[in-house]
Amino acid sequence: MSPNKKPPAHSPKPISLKERPSQVQVKDFGSPFTPPPSFADFLASWPDILAARDFKELVEAIKRAALKRKPIIMAMGAHVIKVGLNSIIIDLMERGLITALAFNGAGIIHDFEIAYCGQTSEDVARQLKTGAFGMARETAEFLNRAIICGAKEQRGLGEAVGAMIFQAAFPYKKFSLLAAAYRLHLPATVHVAIGTDVIHMHPQARGEAIGQTSLHDFRVFCSQVAQLEGGGVYLNVGSAVILPEVFLKAVSFVRHSGQPLESFTTAVFDFIRHYRPEQNVVKRVVGKKGKGYYFVGHHELMIPLLAACLKC
Repeated sequence: MSPNKKPPAHSPKPISLKERPSQVQVKDFGSPFTPPPSFADFLASWPDILAARDFKELVEAIKRAALKRKPIIMAMGAHVIKVGLNSIIIDLMERGLITALAFNGAGIIHDFEIAYCGQTSEDVARQLKTGAFGMARETAEFLNRAIICGAKEQRGLGEAVGAMIFQAAFPYKKFSLLAAAYRLHLPATVHVAIGTDVIHMHPQARGEAIGQTSLHDFRVFCSQVAQLEGGGVYLNVGSAVILPEVFLKAVSFVRHSGQPLESFTTAVFDFIRHYRPEQNVVKRVVGKKGKGYYFVGHHELMIPLLAACLKC
């Protein structure tokens, strides 16, 4: 075309706004909530859009799983314990709204310390400067002894620690997730990476016992994942690496064994979007009939909100 030649005129053909497809509609808007109506009314008042719609769908998926007696597995990083959620999670376990727990290695440390003396979470930066980080005597002695005993008794790591806390006279053991799982006969598995946990620095630690009991727990975990088919729910709360990797391998193991695993729900709760949880929990593993969700927010807000919604 000549640089001096004008392009041909183009007349747009408008369409009616009423006929144009739109992604947001008034029927999906939220409505003001004024107490004292029920919490169910509060949930119903939310918009049926984006994360609010996803959250309501997850709540319904968990309720359906409970009615169908399908697994509702909560895998969690230790931060979930450190923000004070144990009592809320135990209540869900007692109501059949969580049927199995999975921890990384740090989870047993904070769960034990809460049960033993009602406090946990040292100042890492301060303790590290003096060489005192991770040197709590009771934490190392009780947990390493429980793991060694668990190996001798052919138990998994989670069961061994749960039994130890449940049977001890610790003043705050009612707040222990592992003791609650042991009391309720629910699977609680622990998936350890050697060298990541403070108890590995102590002379009582035995690699063969840690490895044996944690591998036992991986097999228990696989058996739980296999039962997700047909409406189970898997929640990854606050684990960015270890538990998403363990879940990925468990799903692969189950499918390789020939068992169907296509119809289940997954969800991640965390402060930010992480690569492995998004890929390994929400996207890669979900089958043809499943669905995955990712919710960003503080655990100390999101998990109580989820628990309240499940109970209404």
